[in-house]
Amino acid sequence: MEGMLRCLIVDDNPHFLKVARTLLEREGVTVVGVASTGAEALRRAAELRPDVTLVDIDLGDESGFELAGRLGRQTGGAPPPMIMISTHAEDDYAELIAASPAVGFVSKTALSACAIRNLLGDVSETPGR
Repeated sequence: MEGMLRCLIVDDNPHFLKVARTLLEREGVTVVGVASTGAEALRRAAELRPDVTLVDIDLGDESGFELAGRLGRQTGGAPPPMIMISTHAEDDYAELIAASPAVGFVSKTALSACAIRNLLGDVSETPGR
């Protein structure tokens, strides 16, 4: 049995936050917190130290990519993995995702504990993790 995965979800849609939390917790992921703004996400990430942070690409007036960069710089060491999420297709953002500190992308419609673990599996096999 794998260790319990601790997750922070950053999204400006309260309905999606609720649905995603319910889905992931049913699949064995512990959602340690949610945030709907960049400032809140930075605070929650520092306070909760999640194993993975899901960041919505489109946070209302804010860019999820900008936030991912700030989250990556905030930790000072190796940042915990981030996964970009969106209702848009990955192809729309492929270059931005590749240039971001995120380990990958999951469409909101495909979000699952399995999708998260698959992306993290690619990361955890990297030396130094």
